[in-house]
Amino acid sequence: MGRVQKILSVPMFLTALGLAWLLGQQRGVSAMTLGLGASLLLALLLWWLGSRQHRGKRGGMIVAVMALALLGATAALLPAHAPAAASGTDGTIPFDEARLTSLRAANKPVFLYFTADWCLTCKANEAAAIDRSETRAAFDKAGVTVMVGDWTNADPAITRFLEGQGRSGVPLYLWYAPGKGPQILPQILTPATLTALLS
Repeated sequence: MGRVQKILSVPMFLTALGLAWLLGQQRGVSAMTLGLGASLLLALLLWWLGSRQHRGKRGGMIVAVMALALLGATAALLPAHAPAAASGTDGTIPFDEARLTSLRAANKPVFLYFTADWCLTCKANEAAAIDRSETRAAFDKAGVTVMVGDWTNADPAITRFLEGQGRSGVPLYLWYAPGKGPQILPQILTPATLTALLS
């Protein structure tokens, strides 16, 4: 039984690590530090309770009150928003419906995609297809504007746009060929899928 518990602790640890990373992405490093500190204190409280119970003593109510106070204090201290990240450093531009309209009016090809830090499919597509050198080279050669809608914190403008496309979430990949309406791309992308749009 002890071996099974140790094996099952690995995915639980990885999940906790992923949640800490996501907290850092959404609320910044200070919030991630507070979250990790609160988790450590909660683990120490539970360890202390377990050692008391092992000796036949009680203390569950004390730990429950302390844990609730700890979680409440941590939630109150978390910043409301993450610091603004620099955009456009990778050749993309942030989603702006007015900018999209002007690019389409100028007959510019546009690849628009909507993503979120917590979306595993989005991150897999970015690593496997979008952020690849061959894709970027092909897009640069054809003069494609790459526009990104980051829905990590549920931006209302992006929500309205997604609903207008009949979607309730991410990922969503749209290709705007010059003079044509949007083409909805599959949810699983490859570099070949993207480079084939240019032919």
